[in-house]
Amino acid sequence: MLLLSSVSAQTTTFPVGATTVSVTPLATNLSVPWELIWGPDNFIWMTERGGRISRVNPTTGQVLPLITVPDVVTSSEGGLLGMTLHPDFTASPYVYIVYNYNDNGYKEKLVRYTYSAAGTGSLSNPTVLLGGITANSTHAGSRLIILPDRTLLMTTGDAQQRPEAQNTGALIGKVLRLNLDGTIPADNPVAGNPMYSFGHRNPQGLVRANGKIYSTEHGQDAEDELNLIEPNRNYGWPTVEGNCNLPSEQAFCTANNVRAPLYSWAPTVGIAGVAYYDHPAIPEWRNNLLAVSLRGNKMTQLPLTSNGEAVGNAADFLSGFGRLRAICVSPQGRIYVSTSNRDGRGNPAASDDRILVLENRAYVLATNNARAAAFQLWPNPAQHTVTLHLPGSSSGATVATLHDALGRVVRTTDFAAGQNDLQVSLAGLRAGVYVVRATSGTEQFTRRLVVD
Repeated sequence: MLLLSSVSAQTTTFPVGATTVSVTPLATNLSVPWELIWGPDNFIWMTERGGRISRVNPTTGQVLPLITVPDVVTSSEGGLLGMTLHPDFTASPYVYIVYNYNDNGYKEKLVRYTYSAAGTGSLSNPTVLLGGITANSTHAGSRLIILPDRTLLMTTGDAQQRPEAQNTGALIGKVLRLNLDGTIPADNPVAGNPMYSFGHRNPQGLVRANGKIYSTEHGQDAEDELNLIEPNRNYGWPTVEGNCNLPSEQAFCTANNVRAPLYSWAPTVGIAGVAYYDHPAIPEWRNNLLAVSLRGNKMTQLPLTSNGEAVGNAADFLSGFGRLRAICVSPQGRIYVSTSNRDGRGNPAASDDRILVLENRAYVLATNNARAAAFQLWPNPAQHTVTLHLPGSSSGATVATLHDALGRVVRTTDFAAGQNDLQVSLAGLRAGVYVVRATSGTEQFTRRLVVD
């Protein structure tokens, strides 16, 4: 593991190959931050286990509370957990959260709130999409992500009812798939069943990268797991922990089509959140997963192969801050990590819990004027859709963002590999002036767009 070198009382650095990464506290005195996501408003959205949802200014670190969810009940590992935002946030300003509550016993539910940006912002109109899920003070999961097909994935722990992880009719020990209104997609593996994959113990990380879905999962003692999630696959728990390497595990894996992990941590490190990194700011981490751990007190770099189905040589970073739980990446290539030292199992410093920002301060985004001039939009003005044209081959993965007059991101979409033309829907956008920005490797192209 690479240790941090001290630069000042506030900032430390560590090397990643030829790149120097700085680590600076952004926000302090938090209480068990559980989820961090980069929002379409260019703020960090955060949950804290006690029930508070906030927006965090990534420049100043100011925490802007939105709500404390009234019926959240914390118990050991339980409380307010994962969160995700609707991908068309301007037209559908929905915030999805999962948390524990009491209802004739300890339970878990998925709830959708509606966001209003008026004033300092607020959340209202809670709508239960899936409730009554068996829960326990430990092994609650739970992360959320929304896929491009507008379905939602939700992880659940086994709630200490180990055999239920293999019961495809139970909601625990699973990755679940739902429509954004809480209904069950018609193309789920089992008709009328939210189950997407099963045989999970306590998956606490979930991310989509290069068209694939990855999850990080707590093992019991022997191995934590990084899994490639596939529909209707069995991941082995409770018979199998980690790899299929014991005689009893091998027989079960063969008989039950068990998907072995891409990577395992042995012994367990309490692996938690995971994010995908593919930005030129830290070139050594391009096409990597970055996973943070609680007991392990570290961040692990997991290089993906070109097809995303295997992991190369892993490396550990970011020691010295204690337990680490959540991680997200900004479009500018900065990485935000939360500590979890006030969760009853850590040794909190005076300023804990914190959000840390990792960045390469020497990185400057390059712009080629000639190529930038060849970045085109049509039609412009536009009403329903606009086509983006890239100037020839790009220098890396290309992300296109549409910004309103206040600079807020109102659309985000990706160019496929080798794709030069991309059609973007303008549905739900108000008439006005917008800015379209395409970030491709080390280049960035910008154009003004008028929506009628």
